Amino acid sequence: MVARRKVAVVGAALADCGRVDDATPYALHAQAARRALADAGLDRTLVDGFASAGLGTLAPVEVAAHLGLRPTWVDSTSVGGSTWEVMAAHAADAIAAGHARAVLLVYGSTARADVRAGRRTGTLSFGTRGPLQFEVPYGHTLIAKYAMAARRHMIEYGTTIEQLAEVAVQARANAALNPEAMYRTPVTVEEVLAGPVIADPFTKLHCCVRSDGGAAVLLVAEEYVRDCRTSPVWVLGAGECVSHAAMSEWPDFTVSPAAVSGRLAFERAGVRPSEIDVAEIYDAFTYMTLVTLEDLGFCAKGEGGAFVEKGRLRVEGGELPVNTDGGGLSAQHPGMRGLFLLVEAVRQLRGECGERQVRRGDGTLPRLAVASGTGGWFCSSGTVVLGAG
Repeated sequence: MVARRKVAVVGAALADCGRVDDATPYALHAQAARRALADAGLDRTLVDGFASAGLGTLAPVEVAAHLGLRPTWVDSTSVGGSTWEVMAAHAADAIAAGHARAVLLVYGSTARADVRAGRRTGTLSFGTRGPLQFEVPYGHTLIAKYAMAARRHMIEYGTTIEQLAEVAVQARANAALNPEAMYRTPVTVEEVLAGPVIADPFTKLHCCVRSDGGAAVLLVAEEYVRDCRTSPVWVLGAGECVSHAAMSEWPDFTVSPAAVSGRLAFERAGVRPSEIDVAEIYDAFTYMTLVTLEDLGFCAKGEGGAFVEKGRLRVEGGELPVNTDGGGLSAQHPGMRGLFLLVEAVRQLRGECGERQVRRGDGTLPRLAVASGTGGWFCSSGTVVLGAG
């Protein structure tokens, strides 16, 4: 039996993001992959593991072929926005067990450009078969599901719409420090509340942007770290959880599956939430950030509203900087955004974020980060705890 090895992220990169009208999803996959390999300083011949989802009929077969890879370990797990945290967990386990030496995770999407060009509509259909047949006929859209869960939290715990709006305001403040973010102009709580209603209680700025873009992350076994041009970011622990297929099967709209994936990740990493320096949390809607903060243990259940009120999520002066690139609410959101969380967490731990770089109280770089993705309508969650080399 091969002894379990430590696993590090050594390459992390974005493809062109935002408004990309002249590229295909395959091109964005390739661009992100090349940049991640260049970031690590490793040749693609080392890559024997590959993970991808969301493109092609036989992902990751088609994408691997496009990139000229012939992997002997593959993963095509597709659980929405949490896909990449779950894949990172699987990849880390495979590398630790000796089943792969280097695994490349890649994503690319032209979600915005496709709508603009009429290649698809703005409303993504998840189909009408299985459990969804009992919801779709009643117009229960994806946004409506998140809005209903947010309203339940407001009723149960007194969370206010102003507190939810604070999540969007602070995400935009962080985006203002990120030259690659789509939207950087500061907004106020009043401006968030004054926007058009999308699904009660969400107005437009409570919802993520639609963008194009891609991302890639390269994980390797510890023996290859010395050959890399970057400082390693170690995978300390990870957890995953699936909750429900239909909203009627969800026991509590105020508890997400991050309550389980987060607990597992922190236990396996041997760290406490209070030790985390920076958090990258899936934020297709403001409520996702708030409830995930609770479920990861950064505050007690029902106290998320009060937690986000005092500017705690800001890079500048925040006690727990969250979504430091501006998140899906302001930076970019080309679909299953979980891989972007990992890229930003790695860059923060390596001190590469320029004006938005997080610093601890003593001025040093962050040592611990968490990336937590959510998929579907709070159906799945994947959480990864990372540590600086």
